[in-house]
Amino acid sequence: MKENSPKKTRATKKNAKQSRVNRKQERQEIAKELEESLGDPFTVARPIKKLIKIKQFPWTERQKEFFRIALHPSTNIVFVNGPAGTSKTLLSVYCALQLLNMKQIEDVMYLRSAVESSAHSLGFLPGSAEDKLRFYNLPFLDKLDELLENTRAEKLEEENRISMFPVNFARGMNWTGKCVILDEAQNSTIKEIKTVLTRLGQGCKCFVLADPMQTDLKSQNLSGGFEKLVEAFSGEDSLEMGVYTFSFTEDDIMRSELVKFLIKKLKDIE
Repeated sequence: MKENSPKKTRATKKNAKQSRVNRKQERQEIAKELEESLGDPFTVARPIKKLIKIKQFPWTERQKEFFRIALHPSTNIVFVNGPAGTSKTLLSVYCALQLLNMKQIEDVMYLRSAVESSAHSLGFLPGSAEDKLRFYNLPFLDKLDELLENTRAEKLEEENRISMFPVNFARGMNWTGKCVILDEAQNSTIKEIKTVLTRLGQGCKCFVLADPMQTDLKSQNLSGGFEKLVEAFSGEDSLEMGVYTFSFTEDDIMRSELVKFLIKKLKDIE
């Protein structure tokens, strides 16, 4: 009969001990959440929200630099500029999920302008208004499902941990403890972006994402406000207030080498 070596036995015992420590820490975290939710007998106990398991990817150095800025507690707003395929939405959703796990925020709100990109408007699509608007939210839902390991986007929506609205719904709202993702901001007017930014209250973080090359406002004789705001918030005084601008280039395109080639060729063609 082959006996285990002392070295292998020690390693096995060490792994078992670490496993017990991990289970103990998990029980302590759950107990703490229970205590916090049940501490006041006059409040309804809130459900215990488990950590969200997030898939990891071979991030580039530029993407890691974005994470360091976006996830820093002192960062309030990041204006993110980059061509198609640079994973602006994916990276922002990744940060939002990390912020949920870190308990720096309470929920995530995804906003997008309802500007039509072609002659075929949402009115031609079947279903209710909610069903039609969901088509606008597909990039967000797709990125969530791409990143989530132990749950689905629908589950987070049921738990009120994520929500989705057209950008014009922001007027009159007052947000606290949210991570707000304003996607496709090149299709938002300066008035719409201002409305979103001035809704941000205590404990909020906001990512404003845009690719000026893909604007659909020109076809409607409207002008966007993203580039003007990036210029306005590029100074040292903005950094002191936790407002950053961050740019990706064609070299950061991850979608495919073909897209990288096409973007470089198409950028000067109207």
